[in-house]
Amino acid sequence: QVHFVESGGGLVQPGGSLTISCTASGFDFSRNSMTWYRQAPGKERTFVATITAQSGDTNYADSVRGRFTISRDNTKNTVWLQMNNLKPEDTATYYCKGVAYPNWGQGIQVTVSS
Repeated sequence: QVHFVESGGGLVQPGGSLTISCTASGFDFSRNSMTWYRQAPGKERTFVATITAQSGDTNYADSVRGRFTISRDNTKNTVWLQMNNLKPEDTATYYCKGVAYPNWGQGIQVTVSS
């Protein structure tokens, strides 16, 4: 069964940094692109970043490009999202997802506040 578990969220001050991770199981992780999404209170879930399976090519939403970095380790079935220079508008629940699968993890809360 396809499963995603996000971890590493928390409270951080504006301008700070945080790295969240997602461990996947139930499918061939090394052959699937992975994506991070986020959902702020009262808003729709939106795309944040994606990374391809083998070449590791990445793409980012305009709102996070230059501040966030997505990476992966296929030996650990894990994808990370390093977030720098965080802003209050980055506050959201963050979700990872295999591009080819409809399943979602439980999400992890990231709050940016002083």
